[in-house]
Amino acid sequence: MPQVRYPVIPEDITVHLGAPGAEAENVTVPFADYVKNVASGEIYPTWPESALRANIYAIISYALNRVYTEWYPSRGYNFDITNTTQFDQSFQKDREVFENISYIVDDIFNDYVVRQGTIQPLFTAFCNGTTSVCDGLSQWGTVDLANQGRTPYEILQNYYGRDINIVENAPVAFTEESYPGRPLVVGDAGNDVQIIQTQLNRISQNYPAIPKIDEVNGIFTVQTEDAVREFQQIFDLAVTGQVDKSTWYRIKQYYNGVKKLSELAAEGITISEATVPFAEEVSEGMSGIPVRTVQYYLSIIAYFNGNLEPVPLSGIFDSATVAAVERFQGFYGLPVTGVVDDDTWNIITKIYTETVASLPAGYQGDRAKLYPGYFLSIGMRDENVRDLQEYLSLIGRNIPEIPEIPVTGYFGEQTENAVSIFQQLYGLTVSGAVGPITWYQIARQYDLLKGN
Repeated sequence: MPQVRYPVIPEDITVHLGAPGAEAENVTVPFADYVKNVASGEIYPTWPESALRANIYAIISYALNRVYTEWYPSRGYNFDITNTTQFDQSFQKDREVFENISYIVDDIFNDYVVRQGTIQPLFTAFCNGTTSVCDGLSQWGTVDLANQGRTPYEILQNYYGRDINIVENAPVAFTEESYPGRPLVVGDAGNDVQIIQTQLNRISQNYPAIPKIDEVNGIFTVQTEDAVREFQQIFDLAVTGQVDKSTWYRIKQYYNGVKKLSELAAEGITISEATVPFAEEVSEGMSGIPVRTVQYYLSIIAYFNGNLEPVPLSGIFDSATVAAVERFQGFYGLPVTGVVDDDTWNIITKIYTETVASLPAGYQGDRAKLYPGYFLSIGMRDENVRDLQEYLSLIGRNIPEIPEIPVTGYFGEQTENAVSIFQQLYGLTVSGAVGPITWYQIARQYDLLKGN
């Protein structure tokens, strides 16, 4: 089922000890230690506690905004933030940390400020309020407000507006670069594809030459490829239509820019924009299409590898599925958890794709082929589309509700319509695109009609 990707607190943060382009050391420290260091240099421990807490909330949110937007990695740097106050916050290696500041940070280091209706940590700009002034928080001004009896939240509202919230007890996790590790291409599907589709559509509002993607559904269609190509053309990247690492981060950079995510007056990322269509993990007790997909892939892999356990396509992640996942993980050197996380899913799809690709031509005989390992959708043209149309054409001759379609090898509107009707009849998610479970059901029905 869909999930919202909320920000998490990083376990560590990498600080560049200089201006962004300067030759300088990078140091990686626990996030809480980073906040303690900055706070001990930016504010005075003798200030009222409400002022201290308000300032520390601002320091935390500022740093999290940099991490969440991958502000520096998206520009080709290998760090999260600098220690230069011209750009960021004052971090000094081996700085002495004040005891009361350390105590407060331990209490609230996983809390941050957001604008109501958005999820990204607010870019909580601040200045000292004496030698420098800005549109954000005035550090010395917080002291006056605290002495007036204002709470930390009221102090923050004074500077950032009444429409802010404080997210409390956000999860702490190891954060990796957002790039999925391999280029995204036509036929891919997943949360990373939807992220790219969402970001390209928003960028296209400012750069109308980039065509809008009609269906933001996590399936890398030919239309998505066209949008990627135009983006690459505009921003002087190699025009491949594939989202490699350089394209991924250039898209992220311009998305951050048009949304003004690293400005106080950000447009913001809404919950709907951060909602992804596929489960982050599939585990015991879950049910539905993600579970059936895992079961289908594992069953095919196990058919060709006697060391693994086949599993029925029940759509329920039961004990038999747990056992099959654990056996797969053990065989391929993964942590044996029985949970299909990103690492396990990536290996499952890799082994499945390699297994199908290694089969000789005509291996299926009179039966339908196995799922080719990528989504088929409108605009595509290849032999697997031709096979799909052949299967649907036979089904259409026998099931009146499904229109008989021509076998051309091109996935056009007629094919999309036939797929959608089939999905509706067989209780599948109606997308008009053919993923593993839709392919399996079409192939199964074809084989039944052929008498195989």
